[in-house]
Amino acid sequence: MNVLVTGATGFVGSHVVDVLLERGHSVSFIARATSNMRWLEGKPVQRVDGSLFDLHSLKDAVVGADVVIHVAGLTAARNEAEFLRGNRDATQNLVDAIRTYRPGLTRYLHLSSLAVSGPSKDSEHPKVEDEPLHPITAYGRTKKLAEDIVRGMTDVPWTIVRPPAVYGPRDSAILTFFQAVDKGLATFIGFDEKRVSLVHVRDLARGIVDAAFAPVAEGQIYNISSDETYTWPEVASLTGAILGKRRLIKVRLPHALVLGIAGVSGAFTKMLGKPSVLDYEKGVDIIQRYWTCSNAKARRDLGYRQEISLKDGLSDTVQWYREQKWL
Repeated sequence: MNVLVTGATGFVGSHVVDVLLERGHSVSFIARATSNMRWLEGKPVQRVDGSLFDLHSLKDAVVGADVVIHVAGLTAARNEAEFLRGNRDATQNLVDAIRTYRPGLTRYLHLSSLAVSGPSKDSEHPKVEDEPLHPITAYGRTKKLAEDIVRGMTDVPWTIVRPPAVYGPRDSAILTFFQAVDKGLATFIGFDEKRVSLVHVRDLARGIVDAAFAPVAEGQIYNISSDETYTWPEVASLTGAILGKRRLIKVRLPHALVLGIAGVSGAFTKMLGKPSVLDYEKGVDIIQRYWTCSNAKARRDLGYRQEISLKDGLSDTVQWYREQKWL
């Protein structure tokens, strides 16, 4: 099929493109000529000039598509208005373009986030797809508003995928964690046990493509995640072993200190007019005890399985970072 991927030049989107090409699909993507397309170089993909903030510019992109996979979105912004523009408004423009220029689309796949669901209440109750939504950050709230647009569609067949934290080759967001462990330092938030669901980007990309083409997935929402949950000390110890660090200096930061640092960081970057990767809301996010979800529905409906273990996924990521001279 002809598949249009938004966000194809980024971390997750470029891996979705790889899976689509492996399965024999034709792939196009939306980008300006000035975009950084390093992860797509040499691949048989077609760039369509356009912008998610310009409805009319999306005509050429959507008119020939059988399936649209919307990966693009903002994970960091200067304020909630920017998050709204990058997550809610961009989704609305894309949906309106499909309705206007490509009626009869086979499927629209929307990549959302576990941030829409909010943290789990305890270790025994990972988030499932039909629970009430409780986002706690501007990012989560605006991704929920984007989901509201998608779920409100009755004329376009849709599927939503919610991943937890994603890691793997081409990711720069979690690089600082690997760099710290490579220096023998592991920093943990708070003195309580925190558990997280994780997903390697290749498992996520495979789950996204499976969901986009499965008839049973129409009108459904799926958590695409690891089978198990992990503590950060487990992740850090395994990463340290892979990096050849026999001992790690382990430092725990009290929640109050984390929130204070996050607040100062957010205020400083706001004064500079830059998006903040750490502000007070992000501080609230990272002090939560449980960011976990169940992938049971995806396993049942899609036959999804976590194919890449945490050990193999971390090894894969470390190897790639080293090849890129990032470590």
